[in-house]
Amino acid sequence: MLRALHEIRDDIRATLERDPAARSAAEVVLFYPGFHARLAHRLANALHRRGLPLIPRGIMHTARFFTGIEIHPGATIGPRFIIDHGMGVVIGETTEIGADVMLYQGVTLGGTSTRRVKRHPTLRDGVVVGAGAKVIGAIEIGENSRVGAGSVVVTNVPANATVVGVPGHIVAFHDESNGAIQRLPDPEWERMNELDRKVQELHDLVHHLEQHATAEHNGHHAHEETRR
Repeated sequence: MLRALHEIRDDIRATLERDPAARSAAEVVLFYPGFHARLAHRLANALHRRGLPLIPRGIMHTARFFTGIEIHPGATIGPRFIIDHGMGVVIGETTEIGADVMLYQGVTLGGTSTRRVKRHPTLRDGVVVGAGAKVIGAIEIGENSRVGAGSVVVTNVPANATVVGVPGHIVAFHDESNGAIQRLPDPEWERMNELDRKVQELHDLVHHLEQHATAEHNGHHAHEETRR
């Protein structure tokens, strides 16, 4: 009981530290649906681990009604877990979440297998998953990695990486030794830039030809007027 109270206090502190919109502990306790969903999950998970039927699911079903957040009672969640806003968040049964993880609204930590095996993601400490992102399957997202909003991640992600796109691909690494972000080549972005350059070149060429044609037309017209 005492441990649970310490963890709840840590959750409140983490929210105040990481969410600039949070003004006080009372505001977090009263009006943060992510905090409420986590409270419900603590109780449901404890009952689930003791093998109680139905009641854990009933608790989380009720919590989903009030918060818009769906967490399976069997999911494993570490300390200082934050769900910002939270509407539409779905966390599957065999999901494992480490410490100091943060999810934004619309995130799905889903599974692909229909068998009773590990089929949901593992998020290591310090992971941040952006709004609307989908992390699917029994994959691992390494420590301190970032998943961009709207991304769909279906493969393992190493520590300190930034992943974006559909399907998700690594675009940068965070170097913990000096705090620098090392950006990787992005072939898709480079192709888009190349196409943009080609379009601009064609636009300039057409504009030049139009000017030349106009000048030729005006010169021809002036010559005809002189002959008259």
